[in-house]
Amino acid sequence: MKLEDLVIPDDRYYTKDHEWALPEDDGTVRVGVTDYAVQRLNEVVFVETPTEGMEVVQAMPIGTVESVKAVSEVFSPVTGIIMKSNEALAFSPELVNQDPYGRGWIVVVAPSDLQRELSMLLDRAAYTAYVKHLLT
Repeated sequence: MKLEDLVIPDDRYYTKDHEWALPEDDGTVRVGVTDYAVQRLNEVVFVETPTEGMEVVQAMPIGTVESVKAVSEVFSPVTGIIMKSNEALAFSPELVNQDPYGRGWIVVVAPSDLQRELSMLLDRAAYTAYVKHLLT
């Protein structure tokens, strides 16, 4: 895997556990796993998502992504309440591979303190530098 082959959008925030957080216009945050995580996992065959209405805490597990290689936990990038889980993943877990930043999203969270939560995450430049370090 090469850094230049990875997609790292500029419009979201990242964790060192390879989740992304995209602030939405309504104040919620859409969450998924990064292209780096997807490429490390290989072919995703199952995604466990949390129940809507569940309280989540930043950096705590909220589900799992299972691939032919491994099972990995998904950690919440923000503290808040799960507003939506991507039900399409139950029938089409491959969406995570095909479109990790789009149709392969995992949950939408109503954060308890959006600005504070986002300030604790990495921007594109910081996440890119972190991944570059991992690849060397």
